[in-house]
Amino acid sequence: MPFAPFDWIDDEARRRADAGLVRTLRPRPAEPELLDLASNDYLGLTRHPEVTAAAAEAAHRWGAGATGSRLVTGSTALHAGLERELAAFCGFEAALVLSSGYAANLAALTALTGRGSLIVSDAGNHASIVDGCRSPAETAVVPHADPEAVAKALHAHVGRALAVTDSVFSVDGDAAPLPELADVCRARGAALLVDDAHGLGVLGEGGRGALAAAGLAGGEGIVATATLSKSLGSQGGAVLGPARVIDHLVNTARTFIFDTGLAPAAAGAALASLRLLRREPERAGMARTVATALYERLTAAGLTAVRPDAAVVSVRAPSADAAVRWAADCRTAGIAVGCFRPPSVPDGISRLRLTARADLTEAQIANAVETVLRTAPAA
Repeated sequence: MPFAPFDWIDDEARRRADAGLVRTLRPRPAEPELLDLASNDYLGLTRHPEVTAAAAEAAHRWGAGATGSRLVTGSTALHAGLERELAAFCGFEAALVLSSGYAANLAALTALTGRGSLIVSDAGNHASIVDGCRSPAETAVVPHADPEAVAKALHAHVGRALAVTDSVFSVDGDAAPLPELADVCRARGAALLVDDAHGLGVLGEGGRGALAAAGLAGGEGIVATATLSKSLGSQGGAVLGPARVIDHLVNTARTFIFDTGLAPAAAGAALASLRLLRREPERAGMARTVATALYERLTAAGLTAVRPDAAVVSVRAPSADAAVRWAADCRTAGIAVGCFRPPSVPDGISRLRLTARADLTEAQIANAVETVLRTAPAA
């Protein structure tokens, strides 16, 4: 028999096809052809003239790439300025910018834990948190949004501990009980790490994030991660917290130390978006208003959806195959929507995910609702 080391991939592909779980890349054109309710551009800033101009200016001034890791040649005055303004905006002492939100979660989780420590992770957390929990620390996965379960896990452990949660969960768009989690961690002397990817720009006064909304930003024992690729319309990630935590990450976080720095264009675009949001704080509330309108109209017509706490509207589908067909039919009708299927959904229930944008008009909202309803599969 000839040696065929990858024949097993064909078997995996057949199993995915049989389960209706095949994923394919679909390059999009430069000019939008569909009404976008699939991206995470919550504030409608990724094509804003100020943001794209700032990206171009940064590339012309600093070059197309960062040229190296942040500790070698990849850190610029632009990165430092973004970190200062992002920390001040969100209410934290310091910030550290990385190449992605995924890298930010890996950095925080691996650098702030270790052998003998405990990570308590919500069952609904993002994949980047799940991967970050594959550190030498012990990990306890607790039921979704359950502070009592977190308290029990912390109580059973002796030593350093950290609880981690999304602020807004990307599948259903529901918010974590942050004040209760903070109380549990404070009582145990544990740190609380919050991934605010879907809260920054949408929640809190002027979009300052879920921790600011909960009155926890800058608190002792509180660390946040965020992405620059959603509300800020750019690319990259950040960790925010006490200055000593950020200094520790600079010296120990492998996804910071050994990764090429964020491209200057992305840093420039994120900084421009941040400044624009400070000037136009009403954008945060507009995104939430659009999300509520989508939810109320879809559920009033009989669909099952989760009430959004931020800008994610999750609509349940009868099956994985039905979700794929539903999303495809929406595309054919001119609306791009997200399609979440196993293994992306922790409960195994497939969904359409609609992301609200602050710049959607009433006519666009009505068109989106009508399209989703018209193409809905039978239960």
